[in-house]
Amino acid sequence: MKKSNIALIGFMGTGKTVIGKKVAEKLGKKFIEMDDLIVKKAGKSIPRIFKENGEIYFRELEIQVCKEVSKLENIVISCGGGVVINKINLDYLNQSSIIICLNASPEVIYERIIKEGKQKRPLLDNPDPLKTIIEILEFRNPLYRHATKYHIDTSYLSIDQVVDEVINIYKKAISENT
Repeated sequence: MKKSNIALIGFMGTGKTVIGKKVAEKLGKKFIEMDDLIVKKAGKSIPRIFKENGEIYFRELEIQVCKEVSKLENIVISCGGGVVINKINLDYLNQSSIIICLNASPEVIYERIIKEGKQKRPLLDNPDPLKTIIEILEFRNPLYRHATKYHIDTSYLSIDQVVDEVINIYKKAISENT
């Protein structure tokens, strides 16, 4: 299958949704937010899924959604921050997508998350969200590194700079695969 999709992975607050929407617009692709599909499938918000059903159930839904979106073409996918936890997700995404990881420093992530209200993020709903960010990143960073060879640190780049970099990586990867 030709890789016509872009899958943006990375920790929460790295810019996957904002960047993904702009990339999709510039390339004439459809934008898909995986978390929105999970919410639709579950019939409840992500915080409610975590509270009522737990993280394991959420991760099972995530696998189902990865499988579904991997069958689509010409889309930009904003993946949930934990998509790398299950290798099967990456296997599905790799079928049709160029995977690009967006990174940022823990402090920048913290500032971005606080601006939007951490209550939207169940994993950070605790007294010391910065410490939690650092701990989760310590676990996930090796997974992000191994998931793809394409990484962009969004910490101090403008949205437009990141969008341009994603598009450049995508075009280069497509030309290498043809």
